[in-house]
Amino acid sequence: MTTTAELADFALSVAYDELSDDVQEELKKRVLDSIGIAVGALGADAVEIVHETSVEMDTAGPCRLWGSDDTAAPPTAALYNTTLTRYLDYMDSFLAPGETPHPSDNIASVIACAEQQGLTGADLLAGIGVAYEVQGELAWNAPVRDRGWDHVTHTVLSAATGAGLVSELDREELRNAIGIAGTAHNALRVTRTGGINEWKGIASANAARNAVYSVALADHGMEGPTNLFEGQKGWKQIVSGEFEIDLDTGCERVFDTMTKRYVAETYAQSAVEGIIELAEEHDIDASRVESIHLDTFEGAKLIIGGGEGSRYEVETKAQADHSLPYMLAAALIDRQMTNDAYDPERIQRDDVQTLLRKVTVEEDEVLTERFENGEMPANIEIELDDSTYQIEKDDFSGHPNNPMSWAQIEEKFTTMTDDRYARERQNEIIETVKSLDTCDVVDLVELLE
Repeated sequence: MTTTAELADFALSVAYDELSDDVQEELKKRVLDSIGIAVGALGADAVEIVHETSVEMDTAGPCRLWGSDDTAAPPTAALYNTTLTRYLDYMDSFLAPGETPHPSDNIASVIACAEQQGLTGADLLAGIGVAYEVQGELAWNAPVRDRGWDHVTHTVLSAATGAGLVSELDREELRNAIGIAGTAHNALRVTRTGGINEWKGIASANAARNAVYSVALADHGMEGPTNLFEGQKGWKQIVSGEFEIDLDTGCERVFDTMTKRYVAETYAQSAVEGIIELAEEHDIDASRVESIHLDTFEGAKLIIGGGEGSRYEVETKAQADHSLPYMLAAALIDRQMTNDAYDPERIQRDDVQTLLRKVTVEEDEVLTERFENGEMPANIEIELDDSTYQIEKDDFSGHPNNPMSWAQIEEKFTTMTDDRYARERQNEIIETVKSLDTCDVVDLVELLE
């Protein structure tokens, strides 16, 4: 039976030195990836709204708001810094058959609490490993998407567990923190259906703040419903249904987490990579394209292919990065998929608005079965006025079957931070993350000005 005690006992049993070398390296790669994405998001309109709100309501505390000289209490730092790592939709994703959350949504919460406590990088990485393991196990065994809940309903639990560990809560305090977080902060999936708005990119940041606030309450003695999962009208009965999880103190769920190569929704990665490969190989002129057809798996059709609302009316970034028609059209025209694809002027241009309406998306049951068995397949056919081109993809660069190397993560990091940091600072951050287990958390955070 899943209980808050099971989660607390698991977290308190994890030790960084007992994690395998491969797990340690993957956790460090996730930290560097997230920091690069965060820096790339600085200045975005929605990010600035969160920053302005944060400094207006919380002007004192031990934790840095990344990219600024402002500091705040841990819950506010978790809110703002998670906004940075999540907003661009360039973060990592955990691939489970019925749910696709983003474990990197936990990282800023754990950093904020570790920063407050003055902990080492090894302590931090253990907390991140705990959060990834809890997030992955819940996604795999207790999907909530089809029941109308957003995946950040998992995140508030995983972030509370990881943040509670580095906040040095004891067993009962950690149980209380998890109980508070999981009772009070469940998010509706309406965030990602119909006409998508900017809250889609901020919802996990709100979950991060709520998780850290729950930890703070428990740390100060607040009791919570420790029968969260199995209690009458509890999480299993109302939110998830029955499930069991098998938490591994080796924290190997991080291996099931993909890293995005393109600034696009998770389920679009293989299709975007495939259409760019076709466009480059055959030098396709977008003006000659008569149709683009994508066969994909159930989750992609549901979320970004039109199953939860039309994906042909695209006017904003939030709508564009969750529209397969838009992403495929823009990727074919531009032969890339970067932040530039979501500039308002780019979204409104006639070339992409015309082409996206020539895109059709269908679920293929065989591809759905392949997705459930660990692939991310995509079959694309582009019909021109005088020819047809096809490509079949099993996965993409960054998928767990084809993970990014350190060199690729570093390249992504430098690309995202070139406008902010000189090469010397970029190298300093990279080397600090590589040796994070021998540094203090503050050594890293001080570089993120």
